[in-house]
Amino acid sequence: MSKKILLSRLFYNPEFDSEPRRNGLADLEKYGALSQHPDELTEEHAEDVIAVLAGGPQVHESFYQAAKDLRIIARWGVGFETVNVDLATQYGVIITLAPKHLDTVAEYAIAQWFATHKRLYTINERAHGGDASLMRNFDVKGSTLGIYGLGRIGQEVAQRAKPLLGEEGRLLVYDIRPDIKELAAKFGAEAVDNPITLFEECDAISLHVAGADPIVTYECLCAMKPHASLINPSRGNLVDDDAVNRAIREERLFYYVIDDPLSGPRSIHKGHPRIIATNHFAGITVESSIRLDLCTIGQAIDALNGREPAHILNRDVLDHPRVKSLLGRS
Repeated sequence: MSKKILLSRLFYNPEFDSEPRRNGLADLEKYGALSQHPDELTEEHAEDVIAVLAGGPQVHESFYQAAKDLRIIARWGVGFETVNVDLATQYGVIITLAPKHLDTVAEYAIAQWFATHKRLYTINERAHGGDASLMRNFDVKGSTLGIYGLGRIGQEVAQRAKPLLGEEGRLLVYDIRPDIKELAAKFGAEAVDNPITLFEECDAISLHVAGADPIVTYECLCAMKPHASLINPSRGNLVDDDAVNRAIREERLFYYVIDDPLSGPRSIHKGHPRIIATNHFAGITVESSIRLDLCTIGQAIDALNGREPAHILNRDVLDHPRVKSLLGRS
């Protein structure tokens, strides 16, 4: 069998092995030989590749140029910064996302909201050190929660959070979308006009934004209440690491929760007991992994059978002559 299908290392993690995964991969193997993709995809990896079920590899133009048989890159998740969407469209390659873990990320945000309010991380540390003294902690009910970014995951968080806040609690949201006031009202939330308002008024803020540039600066952090916490299940780069590390040390906020490894610019946080890191686990559970596996496998099989897969990111690619031919469209 000459055709090849490249898979994320996530498919080889025994912690998330499942019968649905094994059955799905057995079905996929009928179309090509399966192997793990490297961290970067270049021309040397392109020969005979017909599909990629991608974790987060950097996809170079040379890969798209050389991968003459490539039909689809099915992203295991919703991040797409590394796949070069414009180039994929130019070369007639379908890019799909797998929005099957949004509720899992929302549950993570809610769990961290409760954990930070209850000071569980610090109380646990003290208990292991033999310190049984009482520590100030807070009720979630009646507090003010801020959601920065009311996209799909932010809405999942809002839906879960509002009943937990009770009648006296407040749910504040900030987003640049033009319909934010109407959308916020659907969740019983108040839309604010400036992100600084979130940092000034909230007891906890959950960040749900895509992008590559920092949006949480030292100025934002200085506006926070000293007992408040910032929860970042999105991208680590959205928060200025030097600024948040400084602000924590200056007691301008209590916890910073980041769903990223403590490497690169985030190495500065190593060893700080009130900076909590969870290594990209916000969206990964046994259940969500099965949903993500089956979604990406199904998308690849659809594309390889000349069917339009679900959740196409670059829908302009459907007008590409190559894709039209693959899908049997004139």
